[in-house]
Amino acid sequence: MNIAISGLNNTDNPAPGIPVIKSLQDEHTLIGLSYDANEPGNFMGLCEKTYLMPYPSLGIQELKDRLIDIKEKSNIDAIIPNLDAELPLYIKYQEELENELDISLCLPSLENFELRNKNKLDTLSKTLNINHPKTFEISSIDELMECSKDLGFPLMVKGNYYKAYMSYNLDSAIDNFYKISNEWGFPVLVQEVVSGEELNLIGVADGKGELKGAVAIKKLTTTDIGKIWTGVTIQNDKLMNIAKDFVSNTKWKGPFELECIMSANGDIYLIEINPRFPAWVYFATEIGINLPKIVVDIMQGIDTPAQLEYPQNKLYVRYTGELVTDFTDLIKLLSTKEL
Repeated sequence: MNIAISGLNNTDNPAPGIPVIKSLQDEHTLIGLSYDANEPGNFMGLCEKTYLMPYPSLGIQELKDRLIDIKEKSNIDAIIPNLDAELPLYIKYQEELENELDISLCLPSLENFELRNKNKLDTLSKTLNINHPKTFEISSIDELMECSKDLGFPLMVKGNYYKAYMSYNLDSAIDNFYKISNEWGFPVLVQEVVSGEELNLIGVADGKGELKGAVAIKKLTTTDIGKIWTGVTIQNDKLMNIAKDFVSNTKWKGPFELECIMSANGDIYLIEINPRFPAWVYFATEIGINLPKIVVDIMQGIDTPAQLEYPQNKLYVRYTGELVTDFTDLIKLLSTKEL
């Protein structure tokens, strides 16, 4: 297949695109989709070709026009979108893209996508009988002050879609409230802090209620914005059952990541559900669970056995690297929007 893959940033805050590409490069022809000419993945030589894309905020017609052009030049059969900002557009119009452009996608329904919004996670958690930190939806400083009396400090101030800040006192909470609301609008979420080990599970579901592949890790060290730097594989039956229940009840389709906290007594709290691959997905490939390949199998209608067993105590270590290329490559990409 000719598969287009987005998310080519590969700095110390990497996007998932390069790990997905590395997972598929031996079996498929890969095309890179980039929103920024400076993204390292444009110059790493892992794709047959890369194309600059219009920003998702420009809407579906701009996206369709660009994909029609790319399909004519590179004959893409499928797309694996990997960025939060573009997913709503691909999800909302996935049937249109599949039927009109003959481009395969493996994505959840719009209803399921919205179900994992941070302000709806409490409802979903109750449906699945999963622990979830106490969360308040607010739109004013007065409401923030009331919440802080209930939760105490520290507490988390979150955007409904992006960003989260730890607040250790009322002044920092107010400051973070304005940061979130000025950038992302309302509602702003205020959430209790649950202490414990950070556990993440990455999975792929077939849209029919079956979890087709999964790997779980415990974070050991993170960057200053919470991205995993080192981690270790774990086998936690409770966490795996949470993933199975989530998939069975929602009929989720495609990749996802569960971000959880395990308290000292072993209780697991669901913190966030990401509707895409995380940047550590190639780690799963390296230990024998190739989740991007499972996504491609689903798009091709290939039914494979579930892959839920993997070695424990395998260490994940993220690192940065450098490459040298010609400046003319950047100029060409900027001027022609392809490389």
